[in-house]
Amino acid sequence: MPNVEKELLEKNVIKLTFTITQEEAQPYFEKAAERISQQTSIPGFRPGHADYTVVKQRVGEMKIMEEALESLVRKSFVETILAENIDTVGSPKVDVLKLAPGNDVVFTAEVTLMPKTKSLADVKKLSVKAQTTKVEEKEIDLALRDLQRMRTTEVRATAEKTTSLKDKVVIAMNMKLDNVPLEGGQSPNHSVYLNEEYYIPGFKEKLEGMKEGEEKSFTITFPKEHAQEFLAGKDVMFDITLKELYHLQPPELDDAFAAMMGTKDMTTLREIIGKNLLTEKEQESKSKEEKEMLELVANKSQFEDIPDLLINEEINKMILELQRGVEAQGLEFDTYIKNLGKTLAQMKLDFTPQALMRVKVAIVMREIAKQEKIEVDEKELDEELDRIADQYEEAKTKEQVYSPQYRDYMEQILRNRKVIEYLRGIIIK
Repeated sequence: MPNVEKELLEKNVIKLTFTITQEEAQPYFEKAAERISQQTSIPGFRPGHADYTVVKQRVGEMKIMEEALESLVRKSFVETILAENIDTVGSPKVDVLKLAPGNDVVFTAEVTLMPKTKSLADVKKLSVKAQTTKVEEKEIDLALRDLQRMRTTEVRATAEKTTSLKDKVVIAMNMKLDNVPLEGGQSPNHSVYLNEEYYIPGFKEKLEGMKEGEEKSFTITFPKEHAQEFLAGKDVMFDITLKELYHLQPPELDDAFAAMMGTKDMTTLREIIGKNLLTEKEQESKSKEEKEMLELVANKSQFEDIPDLLINEEINKMILELQRGVEAQGLEFDTYIKNLGKTLAQMKLDFTPQALMRVKVAIVMREIAKQEKIEVDEKELDEELDRIADQYEEAKTKEQVYSPQYRDYMEQILRNRKVIEYLRGIIIK
């Protein structure tokens, strides 16, 4: 092991100064000379067969030392943080102080330490009220109407028929604000079910009584609480062409419909829907309870300085999660941001408080796991990986499931689950 001096800097950064003797570094130099021999044409030797002395004469000792530096630094750094049990986050900042023939190799590595709690909340003094869940009959009615819509037959209207609020229309739409077309506000084939609530109040009523091929322009004032802030309370003009009109023929919600859905009768179907809705609500309530519980523990704890690196990484994760959600709905992420009237930088700033809370929650969960000796045994981890791998058929995907990186990730996930269950047993009341 090299000689290592440790110095704690500001903002939870540790500086490690490594001094590696020529004797300790020599195996790295020889490996580097072998790599150079494979990449360099040396008269009288096949690639990779020239010894250290020959390579040194050919390219110079300094070239060999430079080639060896990366592996020498990497191995020395990793061995030290593992041996000293130094918990780090992010990549180290490395500066080479001395690299010259006949001298020790000296370099520094500055790396951020994983922050810890200064004082962890006494979880036995905390409480979160358990949420009660129930399913209303009107919620079952709404779910039934969704099923009914999925089974509804659409019949193309004959010429000269006009729309009613029981129909479906396909329109070409162009939205304008101050006579300027809105980005993302154009659609050549936009479907509207006139028998359902539309996201712009008053819009579907403007389409009532139109015929196929008819054009119409009108202005609607968007609600002041509209999600797209730059449109909230504004007058937006719509240019509409009705392209297709369909009469909707929904099935009756009776026992025959229930049989079509694979159940005995309507009573049974309503019971099944009620149970499914209750399960969904219970899962949602559990998630809310756990979020409130973990944030309460974090708020009642005190922390060391939390590095910007961790917060920025969490913000980037949140942006990526949002992007995936937006794109899953078939929307362009850049257009989505513009429609919010914000820049990506502004969104990241908005996410900062939540990102900081997520980092704090992660820290307290690590601390609780250590204090309570909450671990995941190998058998439990193997069974979880087997369960995940069984969901895939491709050999390459299965191989990734069993990779060391994914194994470490799943071990952390399972440990967090145990910590949450431990806290639920104490805090949720």
